[in-house]
Amino acid sequence: MAKSQSKPQAPSLSQAAALSAEQRSAAIAALRETELDILVIGGGIVGTGSALDAVTRGLTVGMVEARDWASGTSSRSSKLVHGGIRYLEQLDFRLVREALKERGLLLQRLAPHLVRPVRFLYPVTKPIVERLYIGAGMLLYDLLSYTGGRPPGVPHHRHLTRGQMLRAAPSLRADAFRGGLTYYDAQVDDARYVSTLARTASFYGAHVASRVRVEDFVKVGERVVGVMAHDLETGERFEIRAKQVVNATGVWTDDTQAMVGERGQFKVRASKGVHLVVPRDRFQSKLGLLLRTEKSVLFVIPWGRHWLIGTTDTDWDLDKAHPAATAADIDYLLKHVNKVLAVPLTRDDVEGVYAGLRPLLAGESDLTSKLSREHIVTHSVPGLVVVAGGKWTTYRIMAKDAVDAAVDALDGKIPASITEEVALLGAEGYRAAWNKRTVLARTYGVHKSRVEHLLNRYGVLASEVLELVRHNPALAEALPGADDYIAAEIVYATSHEGAMHLDDVLARRTRISIEAWDRGVSAAPVAAALMAGVLGWDDVRAATEVERYLQRVDAEISSQLQPDDESADRVRLEAPDIVSG
Repeated sequence: MAKSQSKPQAPSLSQAAALSAEQRSAAIAALRETELDILVIGGGIVGTGSALDAVTRGLTVGMVEARDWASGTSSRSSKLVHGGIRYLEQLDFRLVREALKERGLLLQRLAPHLVRPVRFLYPVTKPIVERLYIGAGMLLYDLLSYTGGRPPGVPHHRHLTRGQMLRAAPSLRADAFRGGLTYYDAQVDDARYVSTLARTASFYGAHVASRVRVEDFVKVGERVVGVMAHDLETGERFEIRAKQVVNATGVWTDDTQAMVGERGQFKVRASKGVHLVVPRDRFQSKLGLLLRTEKSVLFVIPWGRHWLIGTTDTDWDLDKAHPAATAADIDYLLKHVNKVLAVPLTRDDVEGVYAGLRPLLAGESDLTSKLSREHIVTHSVPGLVVVAGGKWTTYRIMAKDAVDAAVDALDGKIPASITEEVALLGAEGYRAAWNKRTVLARTYGVHKSRVEHLLNRYGVLASEVLELVRHNPALAEALPGADDYIAAEIVYATSHEGAMHLDDVLARRTRISIEAWDRGVSAAPVAAALMAGVLGWDDVRAATEVERYLQRVDAEISSQLQPDDESADRVRLEAPDIVSG
């Protein structure tokens, strides 16, 4: 097939592509009919980053994801953009420096509407030795953050006396510490970032489609020349041809590699990380916390009207799509955070729980907490590039390296990566829009705090959500049991952000499934009705979506009462997955 001659232009914001049902159909038609320069498999942070990197070099690009954007690891992280201060102890200065450069880039250029600073407290128990040791590490952390060619975007660290620490975090036990140090990193809604990244890649011309599963590779001799794909919404199977295929499937890397009959040059192991979500009013602190455990570190992270507490770090070799938290995981996190709180937390304080899997490069017997956070890129067979490992913060570097490897095998002179300067949709003009938030609130007749919430989720594209409210004021109503989100956000997620199922909007486009006390049960029927209006569902389909979601919630809650991974996995899988078309 002839290579498409169309090259992506620099579109204006008013032409921003919507990830709609119509766009998906057009993308699948293009994938079926066009020989691509590069096809990316996997719609997590590295896959979507790779698609954006490739398409902004002027290449013809496709990307498919078997489930929803960010439905795996990329929506279940600690939601931190950070240099990895604990890697300084491992003397991995290169990784820390690289991550700190990316942190500054994300904060100041690529996504200031989605990534924002967060301040942490590190309490100390030994006022001289520990303070000097940790202080030296934080000083080095600050210095490394200035080596990326731009300011770090966050203030430097500070020392606090015990009195200052208790004023900043009055709910800490007064006798637990002798003072502390504070430092800054950044945080992000990981799932929202990935869906925005996918939309940005589509905006520049990539053909992107979720719910399309790769079931085999097409080979000519030993060379991979495409894939056999299955549209899980319609049941259609079709071939996608590509000069180079990039495998960015995270913890599924080994499974994908097995399709070409190659064991590969490395192995990816899954490490389970569990987080708890607790209401912000359960303890008072102006800062997040970084605490040491016997195995690793524990973060207590401010998250809107909530705290995120995590994470665990244990081997996982069961179902990769739905990793399950156990009662033991929850008790472990509560035990360690309660060591520093004046009033202990109980299971009754836990609003939500989520578990994710980190894809770690592994030897055969390494402990997961010691495995490398480096990434690797290899041409495992001709025509197939594999990228694996790494950490969320350095996704752009991973994507660049993967596309560089693919480009090396293409003919002609192809431009170098430019993603260091390609802002995500919603970023350009964000600070000006933020300064106009009072005017926006008055213009659209909504409260200023609601406009701030939308700006911090959509950037300048918040005006598109507000336009929905202008045309239908009922869409300004908050969702039942989830006051932070309004009905217009469900409609917009469905019409513009690629949400195709109720789980997509409650678990990833919003975070209702982990933030609401009932985990989205009250919001589910309302959200399904809103989605039905966009996607044309009948009453039976809407009811099926709600029932499926409620079964998922019941299975997750039940799994979190189980004593071990095997029991939790079995109970979690009792809920049916989204059925193929």
